[in-house]
Amino acid sequence: MTGVVLVGVYVYMLESRPDLRVWHEARLDAEFRAADAASITTLDDYLRLEERLFAQLAERVYARIEDAERRMLNRYHAGSATDPTAQPQDWNRTFELEADHPVAGALLLHGLSDSPYSLRALGEQLNAQGMWVVGLRLPGHGTAPSGLLEVTWHDFAAAVRIAARRVRERIGPDAPLYIVGYSNGGALAVEYASARLAGETLPAVDALVLISPAIGVSPLAALAVWQARLAHLAGLEKLAWTDIRPEFDPYKYNSFTVNAGDQIYRLTLHTAARIEALAATGGVSGFPRVIAFQSVVDATIPPAALIDALLSKLAPEGHELVLFDVNRNTQAEPLLRRDPETLTSRLLDDATLPFGLTLVTNANPYTDRIVTRGRAAQTMALEETPLPLTWPTGVFSLSHVALPFAPDDPWYGDATPSAPGERRISLGNIAVRGERNLLEIADSYFLRLRYNPFFDYMAERVSGFLESHGAAPRND
Repeated sequence: MTGVVLVGVYVYMLESRPDLRVWHEARLDAEFRAADAASITTLDDYLRLEERLFAQLAERVYARIEDAERRMLNRYHAGSATDPTAQPQDWNRTFELEADHPVAGALLLHGLSDSPYSLRALGEQLNAQGMWVVGLRLPGHGTAPSGLLEVTWHDFAAAVRIAARRVRERIGPDAPLYIVGYSNGGALAVEYASARLAGETLPAVDALVLISPAIGVSPLAALAVWQARLAHLAGLEKLAWTDIRPEFDPYKYNSFTVNAGDQIYRLTLHTAARIEALAATGGVSGFPRVIAFQSVVDATIPPAALIDALLSKLAPEGHELVLFDVNRNTQAEPLLRRDPETLTSRLLDDATLPFGLTLVTNANPYTDRIVTRGRAAQTMALEETPLPLTWPTGVFSLSHVALPFAPDDPWYGDATPSAPGERRISLGNIAVRGERNLLEIADSYFLRLRYNPFFDYMAERVSGFLESHGAAPRND
């Protein structure tokens, strides 16, 4: 009886949240599904379907918002300060950066509830080095949050395979092919590489770049399926959502579905089981070389999952891990609820690691100056290298959402406010001072760092890693 009462209270609390809007309820049936892969076999096919999808978005969301919702911070209000379609290019769509004589190819896979915009800066850098780049919009993304109500990870994986074939066709059979995956995109990159290693006929991949990869999630995600089933009952539609929030971010949903959490849980379980099977007789050999970037504190993905579920199971074949430490300056460290030093100490003291390790951290506890401390796989000799970098004032750590964005990113960076008359808002540099619970946007949104102050270092490491594994930068 007590359990029934608790469930009833939980359901009541969830149903007491804000009302669902048109972008939570719109059904966009032109979205790609894994079942479509028999007829939609090329990226051109995918893009034609995507064009229909965005036409539906205009008709079923933009054209149907209520007058009260026509606000400057509503991404679905045409012409608003956060309307992505009002920008010179809508980075919610799949994009392709061509190269006349590509030295390599790169497939970019964004995160859950995210869009291709998140890897735009890195993609443009790789393209400038002579690579043919495809930034794929994964199914359910870049349109309306309702796109995540029914999507499955199998839909994501099928789209990845179409895009990988496109890149391989454009670069030819001999040039290296790389996958860059952020968050959920990192999980999909590992799924693709492990599927090929397990025998699926797929274009070969030479290296993976993983940024805050979703290799493992909280076991509580397993409960999501039950909430999702209740949401199908009449009158309980809000149960399909873990978050119902205003949509003011042009390239990322703020609202989040229960199904999306369930799908990433299923994907990580599937991939972990395959890696475990491949590692049954020792470290996984022949896996594409991996360089992974991860903050030691991550509210979305447990940082240790990347190490325990993937990197530690690979044979020592040139894989690397770059960890961004918290700010160790003694003025910031006392504010931390917990210290991730347990993880970093464990790694720095382990001479058996089958991957190279780099820790980006303070030179000492009394300065914001940055150094790297690292070593090669299966060695104990640490090398320290100073970097021309410092922690920005007031920043105590990176965040899950910060890593792929440069400090000068026009939306999420530490940019100055928009020029007079410019209809754009810098979401990464809004300083909130005033009474709490006053703003429509949750106060916690502004606390989370949206950009990576060490982005240039990360981008340099990516270029160096890929160059050492097959792609030399173009000199023309």
